[in-house]
Amino acid sequence: MTIYENKVREYETALAEAEKELKNISTLRLLAFVGSFALIIFLANARLAPLVWLLVPVCMLGFGLLIRNYNKLSYQKKNITFLKEINEQEVLRQQNKLSGFPSGQAFIDRDHPYAADLDMFGPHSLYQLINRATTESGQVLLAEFLTRPASEEILIQRQHAIKELTSNLDWRQDFQAAGMHFTNSKSGYQKLLTWIEKPATLLPDQLKYMSVSIFLALVSTAAAVYFVFGMMYYMQDFSLQYILPLIISLIINSLYLKKLRPVAEDIIDNTHHNVIILGGYQSLITKIESGHFQSEILQRLKSAFSAGTYSAADEISGLKNILSVFQMKGSKRSVGKNDFYAIFNILWLFDVHLIILTEKWKQKNGSQLRTWAGSVSEFEVLSSVAGFAYSNPSFTFPEIQIEPYSIHFETLGHPLLNPERRVSNDFDLEGRGEIAMITGSNMAGKSTFLRTVGINLVLALIGAPCCAKSGRVSHMKIFTSMRTQDNLEEGVSSFYAELKRIEQLLKLIESGEPIFFLLDEMFKGTNSEDRYKGGASLIRQLSELNAFGMISTHDLELARLAAKHMIVANFSFNSEINSGEIIFNYRLTKGICTDFNASELMKRSGIRILSDITP
Repeated sequence: MTIYENKVREYETALAEAEKELKNISTLRLLAFVGSFALIIFLANARLAPLVWLLVPVCMLGFGLLIRNYNKLSYQKKNITFLKEINEQEVLRQQNKLSGFPSGQAFIDRDHPYAADLDMFGPHSLYQLINRATTESGQVLLAEFLTRPASEEILIQRQHAIKELTSNLDWRQDFQAAGMHFTNSKSGYQKLLTWIEKPATLLPDQLKYMSVSIFLALVSTAAAVYFVFGMMYYMQDFSLQYILPLIISLIINSLYLKKLRPVAEDIIDNTHHNVIILGGYQSLITKIESGHFQSEILQRLKSAFSAGTYSAADEISGLKNILSVFQMKGSKRSVGKNDFYAIFNILWLFDVHLIILTEKWKQKNGSQLRTWAGSVSEFEVLSSVAGFAYSNPSFTFPEIQIEPYSIHFETLGHPLLNPERRVSNDFDLEGRGEIAMITGSNMAGKSTFLRTVGINLVLALIGAPCCAKSGRVSHMKIFTSMRTQDNLEEGVSSFYAELKRIEQLLKLIESGEPIFFLLDEMFKGTNSEDRYKGGASLIRQLSELNAFGMISTHDLELARLAAKHMIVANFSFNSEINSGEIIFNYRLTKGICTDFNASELMKRSGIRILSDITP
């Protein structure tokens, strides 16, 4: 049984205990309310007023403490639920059951150099296997990690940070659970940042607005007191003189607030769904500030949140509180309007004070929020990769080589394949101009092996461990042409789409940057003669450009031609027929494919193969 399964059982027990405690507190709270109410009524009927006045605040205090304990325990129960869910998810990831996880579909870009071909996003993707981020910005940054390899210096620093976090299982899971309390599918992270960076409206004339609002509030308060006084003492002789000042005052206040309504509603509409995301950042920052880290990256990220008595968590808490009150105002495009806010607002002009408080916060901290969000997001991504590393202890952090054009993997496997079915192979490719050609029949494993090398290079170049016993890789750009498809909207055939990819590749290679390319079954969308001619010509051109990469093909004549001219290093995947069954061992061997089992596959599909046919 894995540690995750043990933790699931532990949290199930803790959850049952928390539910029992919550039930007991709920019962006690009900009994306390009923008992206090009955006792107060009894004392009031007995005309024991002093005891009533003494008991009421005591009962209120006691009831308040019970509510506080209930809310605290409710939070703890929710946290335990999240921790249980986290460990259940880890079990599913170990079994490669990824269908229930966010797929990162929004990040798919078919024009990206490799993301679509190497399953970065979408169903059963690397994003699903790694992602443990709870904020929108953290998920966006993970997508950037997977699509933009870092520099050699950053890679080494990331490896140190990830290794440090890998061993700190409890902190990582507590960190993830802290963010799950505030997960908000409707959050508009970019909208929040845009609003934060908007210039202030009232703050430049703060003295004028505050003076007017205080004066009007005092006048309306005096008018309200005058009205109440008249109602209480002169009800029999009541006249307009008691209510007219209040009506005039409220009309003036209403007209003044109307001028400020666009500013107030802009704040409400731009932050309506983001009070939750601010709470998430606050919770995650608090967790980061409580941690002790040794690696350079983690220390740098943590330092962004505090300086002396200044705390990012406290500052975000302040803004969250202001916006929580402001949301009670409501707007035409939001919900949650509170009528009591409207009453007090027209009397005391809360809008003015809240707008100025908000703009003061933006002036003080606005330039920092993007930094805070970025640091939290990077912590989330590094923690996600560390979770991936912890769940796969047999994976290894590859050595990042300074010399270009080098790949070495021992027992290399595909991380998205179930470990029980995964077949691993050794693979080496050294030196500029080296091209590996992989031959084999359909279903033999050629394409999967190209993706295996590619996806592990992506892992290596984000600082993550690879699905291998050992590894050494150079820093390179990756480019693939494997899943070219028709585009009906743009009127592009798969063949033309492949030509566009090849054109991109040639331009990249000619730029002089270290490129590692992966080409699968070149020119599939044309006739066999043109495919052979085009394939041979492209391989020759790639060789003349000193290109570095891998090509898969089932065209043995093309492989023999390339081998004859010493253009490529040939590898193959072979199969054998045993008792009428075709057996694929998925083992990489040197040399050109030696089996010819495609006809047998066709026979198994019901095709009657002609024995006397000639070209």
